[in-house]
Amino acid sequence: MSLRLEKLPDRTPVRMNLAVDPDLAAALADYAEIYRQTYGAEEKPEALIPAMLESFLRQDAGFKRARKALHTNARQGE
Repeated sequence: MSLRLEKLPDRTPVRMNLAVDPDLAAALADYAEIYRQTYGAEEKPEALIPAMLESFLRQDAGFKRARKALHTNARQGE
């Protein structure tokens, strides 16, 4: 059978532990509070961090170019 939708990729979360300095922890807590005030939804900083990182990486053109080259070079080396 053929479907228009391709098979979904692995979406199993990968747990990572992260240590940050106190100033960054305070900034993340402030961000979570401003998020609550803006959207009326309370989220812990650790719940917002993945979305923040995804947004940052999605907007980093240099990273996207370098990542594409990295994977292209890896495939050529096989």
